[in-house]
Amino acid sequence: MKLSLSVIIPALNEEKPIGNVVRACLTTGLPDEILVVDNGSTDRTAECAAAAGARVVSAPAPGYGRACAAGIGALPATTGIVVFLDGDGSDCPEFMEDLVRPIIDEQYDFVIGSRTRGRRERGSMNFQQLFAGRAAGFLLRMLYGVRYTDMCPFRAIRRDALDRLAMREETYGWNLEMQMRGARVGLRILEVPVNHRCRTGGESKVSGTLRGTFVAGARILATLFRVAAERS
Repeated sequence: MKLSLSVIIPALNEEKPIGNVVRACLTTGLPDEILVVDNGSTDRTAECAAAAGARVVSAPAPGYGRACAAGIGALPATTGIVVFLDGDGSDCPEFMEDLVRPIIDEQYDFVIGSRTRGRRERGSMNFQQLFAGRAAGFLLRMLYGVRYTDMCPFRAIRRDALDRLAMREETYGWNLEMQMRGARVGLRILEVPVNHRCRTGGESKVSGTLRGTFVAGARILATLFRVAAERS
């Protein structure tokens, strides 16, 4: 039986790239639906996303995790696979097949793109992002025996597996929490190389400023300690 596939794209003030991101996802021929979660934009992000063919969901309270959770809450009951990616144009939807095929073939439950193992456009990731992905991967391997090299937002997961994770993180630690919980509950996890580009519009909420980098790093560390301390 064919699994219905939905794409969730959190977006904040990304009116310039969001239309192209939605159209690139549709070009793959894989999604049954694309949900763009407008996380309190003050520009035309929602209008541009809808014009490109997405269903727009509003999540006005700030927070990457809150936006992802709102997207999950708006999924059709028929959705069997969920793909997440960013709305800034840096992820490459043409690699979506590489993420979802192992799930469709029932070999894996959770497939994560690795930017560090793929081809990166110069300037698309800074040193802090590369270091954080490697450091988190080392710690999670020590904790759970699962090898990660990145915390890439471009990822695919079975809907029933996602429901098992009981995600709680509301901000920047969402991706790390998903990887930790996925390893802890014993999901079949695969990491595949994906290419990565410089963002095509908007401003980075994480790496664009020193404050953004510090806040994101603090939230990711807090998530790491919180989830690691939880009883299984």
